[in-house]
Amino acid sequence: MKAPWVDAIGWLSTAILLLTLVRQVITEWKSGSTGGISKWLFIGQFLASTGFIIYSWLLNNWVFVGSNIAILIVALVGQAIYARNRRRPQQSKKKA
Repeated sequence: MKAPWVDAIGWLSTAILLLTLVRQVITEWKSGSTGGISKWLFIGQFLASTGFIIYSWLLNNWVFVGSNIAILIVALVGQAIYARNRRRPQQSKKKA
């Protein structure tokens, strides 16, 4: 049986990672720009998270199942904001 603090380390690490990812997505949203951000960042994050969810589920590691579901959601939101920001300049040109 593992000590309860073992899962606490996993959840704390997840929280730190999520805070950094969410901060990046918020910065992207506020700036309205895609400068310096590759669409492959979120695509890679989505694919890696999906693979880790499956892997963690197969190992019955619920810390990482939950962590990677949260990271997957951040990737999807980031991709949606990236797509919105890419369309913005095109929409502005059409209105002009």
